[in-house]
Amino acid sequence: MNHPASERPELAEDTSTRNRILAATAEVLGRHGQTKLSLSEVALQAGVSRPTLYRWFADKAALLEAFGIYEREMFETGIAKATAGLRGNERVDAAMQFIVAYQRSYSGVRVVDIEPEVVIARLGHIIPDMRAQLEKLLPGPNGAVKAATAIRVAVSHYIVRSDDDDQFLAQLRHAVGIKTG
Repeated sequence: MNHPASERPELAEDTSTRNRILAATAEVLGRHGQTKLSLSEVALQAGVSRPTLYRWFADKAALLEAFGIYEREMFETGIAKATAGLRGNERVDAAMQFIVAYQRSYSGVRVVDIEPEVVIARLGHIIPDMRAQLEKLLPGPNGAVKAATAIRVAVSHYIVRSDDDDQFLAQLRHAVGIKTG
């Protein structure tokens, strides 16, 4: 049975192994998608043995569940770091720049090309979390609408990518009401 690391003292401090496995999962998903996800390939990509992978994740379902949480935490942590110490429009703009950089650099973004139906199904769960995270940065009566619009622009760029990061950023800024020079 799979227990959280906090319940297994021998694993409680080894979060780097867990994170390597989760990062490797993004790479493998980007190559083969969720349906053909191979735990052996994830272990190889992470540089761990299969028994080590199974110490952290009992099966493919447990790995994918943890991976979903890992993705959400990466996004939330990234937004928090990008906006730390900033206020007002500078803070919001830093969040928009983070979203563009995140999508450009994140290997998991390729899954939409392999299994669009899986990604579209997951978006129903992901969009509310991303919107809530962004809404915290957008106070005021239209904050919820601005956050929802920006996330939908980001999702559109995720599904149908373009190589124009400046245009993507301009669209996000427009969605949240940031006026630039």
